[in-house]
This record gives sequence, structure tokens and C-alpha cells, in this order.
Amino acid sequence: MFRKIILTALAVLMVGAAGPVFAAKTIKVGITTTGVPFTFIDTASQKPTGAMVDLASAIAADNGAEATFQVAAFPALIPLLTTDKIDLVSASMFITKQREKIVDFSTPVYSFGEAMFVAANDRKNYSVEDLKGEIVGAEIGSTTAHALTSLGIFRQVKLYESIADIMRDVKLRRIKAGFGDEPIVAYQLSQKPDLGIRMVKSYTPINKGQLALAVAKGNRKLLEQVNASIAKFRKDGRLAAIFAKYGL
Repeated sequence: MFRKIILTALAVLMVGAAGPVFAAKTIKVGITTTGVPFTFIDTASQKPTGAMVDLASAIAADNGAEATFQVAAFPALIPLLTTDKIDLVSASMFITKQREKIVDFSTPVYSFGEAMFVAANDRKNYSVEDLKGEIVGAEIGSTTAHALTSLGIFRQVKLYESIADIMRDVKLRRIKAGFGDEPIVAYQLSQKPDLGIRMVKSYTPINKGQLALAVAKGNRKLLEQVNASIAKFRKDGRLAAIFAKYGL
């Protein structure tokens, strides 16, 4: 009888000890702070927010987990993923053949192209060919930077850490024009119309792409969970609602 009591007590202790280990299930998500309205830090709460932040949180919750966010520069996101520092990238990242060699992408969740912007008092409606021989700016590591460089018509494609930095140099006339993700540029102008730049409305993007989340190569279980949640959210309207919340 005494032996039975001891064994029962040990079993209870073991269950109690194991509980917290499995209760603390988290998914580590990499984001940038420069991808407004996809990923950014809310100035009031100092917490990550944006469409891709909300989507990652919803996916985690749908799989019985909690999303924790790690902020990094855009070029650092894939290295963080491939070295297991994070589990998932949820940012304004396009699916490309080059990236597909390194990571696995979810099903697409949004699509868009890049915008061209110039100084506010520069009223010409430029095409990309009109900028031949000029210095233009794009974000380092972006598909837009690669596409512009591949054209081979510019004096220089200057690379920047953020679209805000490009906007500053365009306003100061240090470069002729800047390029960045159209929803990000449009959102920033809607929030701060006095930035000293304007979008070239007649511009036709040369680089349209599909936005998706990324997991480490071969992480099939997490990829399947992410894709299942995306399919569910697309069907029940939650996916559209998440992007609509941020004017997308």
C-alpha cells in the first residue's frame, strides 16, 4: 500500500513538472521595422505591428502556439532563418528562384510591384528609361535592387538600409529617384504627406512579385501548418481582413 502511494505521488510530480514545458510553445518570427504597413514598430506601444505581424500571430494561435518577434534588418532575415535563430520570416519578402534555393516559402498571401518616387517639386512623369545615366536608390537585398541593377542603364544603383533613407536622399536631391515596395511607399506618404517626395503615378513596375512567409529549408511540418492556416484564413475571410486593416 505504501509503495502504491509513493508511485502515485511520483506520477503526479512528473506530470506537474512536464506541464509547463509543453505549455510554452512559441514560434520565433523574424520581421523588419522598415516595412510599414507590413511590419513595423508601433510608436505608442513600442510593440511589433503590421499586416504580416498580425498574420504570423494568427497562424501561431491557429496552431496552438504564440508568436514571438525578433526584429532584424531585411538582409539578415534569411541568415537568421538558416541558422535556426528564428523559425519563420513574416515580412515584405517576395518569392524568388534564388531565395527558393535557400528557404521554403508558404503559399502567396499578397502581390504587388515597386513604386518610383522623386522630389516633390520634380513634376516630370518619368519612365525608367528616362533615368538612364542617373543615380537611383533601392533597398539592399531587395528584388527591386537586383532588377534595377540588371537593367544596366544607371550611373549607380545606390543601396540603402531602409526606404526612409532613400526618401531622405531623394528629397535632398542626392539621388534622382528612389524605388521601393508600392504599398510601403504609399502608406508612408498617406501618413506623412510632407515627406518632400511624390510617387510617379504613371510609372509601370518592372518587378511584380508575390509575398509569402518563409521557413527553413526542409521544415515541412511548420510549412504545412502555415499553409493550412493560410488556406483556412483565405476561405473564412480573415486573410483579406488582416490586409484591409492596414489599407492594403
